[in-house]
Amino acid sequence: MTGPRTGPSRVAVLGTGVDAVSMGAAVERCGQAVERRGYLSVGMLNAAKAVAMRRDEALRGAVRGCDLVLADGQSVVWAARAAGCRLPERVAGIDLFTELLAVASARGYRVYFLGARPEVLGRMLAVLGNRYPGLVVAGAQDGYFDPEDEAVIAEKIRLCQPDLLFIGMSSPRKEIFAARWGRATGARVVHGVGGSFDVLAGVTRRAPQWWQRHGLEWLFRAIQEPARLGRRYLATNAVFAALAAGQALRARAGRFAGDRGRAGGPADPAPWKEDRA
Repeated sequence: MTGPRTGPSRVAVLGTGVDAVSMGAAVERCGQAVERRGYLSVGMLNAAKAVAMRRDEALRGAVRGCDLVLADGQSVVWAARAAGCRLPERVAGIDLFTELLAVASARGYRVYFLGARPEVLGRMLAVLGNRYPGLVVAGAQDGYFDPEDEAVIAEKIRLCQPDLLFIGMSSPRKEIFAARWGRATGARVVHGVGGSFDVLAGVTRRAPQWWQRHGLEWLFRAIQEPARLGRRYLATNAVFAALAAGQALRARAGRFAGDRGRAGGPADPAPWKEDRA
């Protein structure tokens, strides 16, 4: 697994580095990986995942080891802003997915789809065939396979020679699969897109733009599935809000201490490090 990357293009959100890039820049990075025959793993961070990462070491390592980590949730953008850092915009995983499909259709990139139920996968492929007439589908595999078959699945993908691999499985399964097998698949870009296959297939509805802009996509989903998601989202968001508030207070205290330190003499700020807790 690739180790965590730090640098001026990343800002800390609850101890995880998030790349401060726009949608356009993210798409460009992915295109460069394909054109240069490199490798780029894409990780997404939202409130639920940030909270889950604190107790799931495998998930934490998988996300932080990605080459490109993006703000999938509007709450991540707000948390960074509250701590005095700037993320240009939310780069939602499903939006990056569809942007890359358009690029792949135009440039002839080979695309592989992994995940969802067989019938959902078939419906999505039919939709994409109409929406992106030039899309080259290298292959597709539903997400219903046993963990001991992962190596076989990775080799099956490799033989299809994909440029882009989209993993439509739930968290943490998609992140851990990508971390373990992403390079072995031979794909140039690996992006876990969660339930996006269901959305594109028309099985589930995505929140309207107003809900997305106001960080309420989680509430829209909870209304659709209150028994399964309602209590979980409320609890997760409460924990995330408390953690983000703590981060903001620590950042303000640090800036205050820095201002006092500069009053007494110059001091070089220490670079941030990813929190291993």
